[in-house]
Amino acid sequence: MLQQRFKTGRCTDTLLHMSGDGDSDRKIVASNRRARANYDLLDTYECGLVLQGSEVKSLREGSVQLADAFARVRNNEMWILGMQISPWSHSSAQNGHVVDRPRKLLLHRVEIDRLRARTEQEPLQLIPLSVYFRDGRAKLELALAKGRRQYDKRQAIRKRESDLEARRAMSRRNR
Repeated sequence: MLQQRFKTGRCTDTLLHMSGDGDSDRKIVASNRRARANYDLLDTYECGLVLQGSEVKSLREGSVQLADAFARVRNNEMWILGMQISPWSHSSAQNGHVVDRPRKLLLHRVEIDRLRARTEQEPLQLIPLSVYFRDGRAKLELALAKGRRQYDKRQAIRKRESDLEARRAMSRRNR
């Protein structure tokens, strides 16, 4: 996992690039696999999560659901709604947490302003892609995405299959 930082004004944008050496410093807890099928992903952002009590222990167990989650900007703060973190298996009822509460996301002010402007001007959504731990801290990968229509999904499937067939033909030819 290579991480490159670029300066833009007063804010530092973080771009994540996948590499073949694996993610030794990033332990993925949950991922939203349907997001890549249902949306065209334009940008991704790494956000911190503000969690309470047993939510961290529940995350470490992997009991989180991102399927219906989305993010919104409220009062100049970024919030994730619809993310369900199940109660920790060893917590009691009075010491547990609320499963489906809005959770605050930690981003730079410039990034929040940029995301608010883009979502207000264009028909774009903020979709969580994955929850993971980096250096012991819970992080969320958030994507700025545009929804795909049914015919767009079919075209993406056709393109993926044709690319796969072309690669197979090239590998057969090179033998």
